[in-house]
Amino acid sequence: MSEKHEVMKVVKAAFEHEPRINLHSHPIEMDFEDGVLTLEGEVENIAAKKLGLELAIVVPGVTGIVDRLHVMPAMPMGDGAVLDAVRDALLQEPALRECTIRVRQKGKEETVRESLSTNPGVIELSVKNGVVLLDDHVPSLGQKRLAGVLAWWVPGSRDVINGMAVEPPEEDNDDEISEAVRLVHEKNRLVNADQIRVSTQNAVVTLEGLVRNEREKHMAEFDAWYVFGVDKVVNRLGVQE
Repeated sequence: MSEKHEVMKVVKAAFEHEPRINLHSHPIEMDFEDGVLTLEGEVENIAAKKLGLELAIVVPGVTGIVDRLHVMPAMPMGDGAVLDAVRDALLQEPALRECTIRVRQKGKEETVRESLSTNPGVIELSVKNGVVLLDDHVPSLGQKRLAGVLAWWVPGSRDVINGMAVEPPEEDNDDEISEAVRLVHEKNRLVNADQIRVSTQNAVVTLEGLVRNEREKHMAEFDAWYVFGVDKVVNRLGVQE
């Protein structure tokens, strides 16, 4: 058996053993060339996407991944509707009020808010086939992460490519990730952040505490997965009887 087929066989087996990845209902196409594995398809949720990437990159022989995995949208929406919803979420977020917001649509760029701050961030937003692209720069990692989650929360988003730089650069760490997850929980009105303990080790987030129902448990977990830089989420949340 060639190296190509052996690598793809091992990756597929890893996917089949992961309960969050369902290849029967959401098949993933693969190709392997010169150490680079290409993954393409629509998976059920953000957990399946990130777990798939994590499982694939540790397979012997895989030195890089081309990520073409998208997430099944919670609601069908056209690109224009997704763009409008993400734009409005960015404009309404107090933590981003000093950022200039620009949208790019049909080859044209429009500034929807010009910042008067002396050190403004600039968020450039575009959407193609349900994939949200955030570009340019923001002053902090927290703002970068929050903008990404706001984009993920739009029900028509199939993926979020958060390409914004942080200027001046900040050194990332586990405490920064935990703080970002806590902030996202606080902003989600359907999650009681006071009941959830968040800890992070080597970009693996652990959630502990007691929530009201299974829906809140899953929502709190997905919120953590949405945060830029999170590699894995361990959900130890209990549900009230």
